[in-house]
Amino acid sequence: MEFIPTRLPEVVLIKPKVFGDPRGYFLETWQQNKFAEAGIRANFVQDNHSHSSQWILRGMHYQIQNTQGKLVRVSRGAVFDVAIDVRRSSPNFGKWVGVELNDSNHHMLWVPPGFAHGFLALSERVDFIYKCTDIYAPQHERTIRWDDPDVGIDWPIPAGVQPQLAARDAQASGIKGAETFA
Repeated sequence: MEFIPTRLPEVVLIKPKVFGDPRGYFLETWQQNKFAEAGIRANFVQDNHSHSSQWILRGMHYQIQNTQGKLVRVSRGAVFDVAIDVRRSSPNFGKWVGVELNDSNHHMLWVPPGFAHGFLALSERVDFIYKCTDIYAPQHERTIRWDDPDVGIDWPIPAGVQPQLAARDAQASGIKGAETFA
């Protein structure tokens, strides 16, 4: 596995080795020792699977308590995956990073606690799988507006396309008014 820090160094792009032959392929998606050697010491307690249609946008979510680190990947389709630093004490507060994850490149992204996370489904169908370091606690979930001009995420949305959002995502506040980490 190759571990590549992004422009937000705590957010890490992971490129697993893919072993293929005429029958298909095999890849390792998690091995505690390899991740620990790369500085990612995570104890996962919950796995999630999200299925989406094209132009569904989910995010930008985080939990203010029961903070979750997430190891995310795509098993079918393609997404533009985004993390925002929501730690006010960080020099990168309010900055974002985005990468394409898909079923061809097999890349994964480590999104540590203290970062909001979301994705845009780029393909007709997407199966998105992620491991979490803490349980889902809806009472502690917070959302940053996906199109907040103070963050300025450059979503790859074609002209004339409006992403489909959950009500809570459409009504989310910007980062300036959001409850974030110290």
